[in-house]
Amino acid sequence: MADQTTIETVGLDHFYLSVSDMAASERFYDGVMRLLGFKKGTNPIAGEPHVHYYNRTMQITLRPARSGTEHDAYRPGLHHFCMRVMTTEEVDQVTTGLRGLGIRPSPPRHYPQYDPDYYAVFFEDPDGIRIEVVAEYRRRRLIRDNWDKLDEFEDPLVKAGLLEKD
Repeated sequence: MADQTTIETVGLDHFYLSVSDMAASERFYDGVMRLLGFKKGTNPIAGEPHVHYYNRTMQITLRPARSGTEHDAYRPGLHHFCMRVMTTEEVDQVTTGLRGLGIRPSPPRHYPQYDPDYYAVFFEDPDGIRIEVVAEYRRRRLIRDNWDKLDEFEDPLVKAGLLEKD
């Protein structure tokens, strides 16, 4: 049984990306976020320019970086971020839309090393931050649909008999 003192996090509210060139990043993210159904806010914070992209569940904010080091996905910090759509067809539509914006995404494809039905596309922003768009996949549906039955902290889907151990 789940610990009754556990606080449930209900979603990712927001995250900030520090960017080296606000104008270039804003142009890039304007197209991507519009394609993905986000809205845009432009209110500065503490006198510094910020651009806020938000949808009904989360926000992505751009702010000016304070140093000039290049992003490296394999150093401590952000490796990539991923947004989920409902279907593989939507991943394909995102890919087509990105190409229409002049962005060069990876070919959309299955990544069975992540999950048998994991279907995604990857691309990079002007600072080299990797962005992924994935179609909803079985493991996520199992987690969502069976959350109240998942009593164990470690490997709860396996221990609930919903998945076999990888």
